[in-house]
Amino acid sequence: MRLRVQEIVFDCADPAGLVRFWAALLGGEPVDRSADWSYVDVPGFVRIAFQRVPEGKAAKNRLHLDLEGDPDDLAAATARAEELGAVRTGGVVEDPQGRFQVLRDPEGNEFCFVGD
Repeated sequence: MRLRVQEIVFDCADPAGLVRFWAALLGGEPVDRSADWSYVDVPGFVRIAFQRVPEGKAAKNRLHLDLEGDPDDLAAATARAEELGAVRTGGVVEDPQGRFQVLRDPEGNEFCFVGD
């Protein structure tokens, strides 16, 4: 049997708020299925969903999204994410594989902008 990823689900405190951040960042229309579950169908990607959980985020993510846009403009992507409510974590990191900027969404979930 072959499986495919149907959606990626983030545990969070405010599904309706977090889906709007990610929809504004990645595209798509936010959908609130209930007070405890929201999602966005991101163009060219799997659905990203947000599920209310009672506990808060306490440690580093075990999984995060690496997002690629214009490889020459990590600064513009970072500034746009910050306007939407993201928080930058440190500066741009450069290594032999490329460059990346770590950020946190409004609930503290890490994600990266990557470039060559």
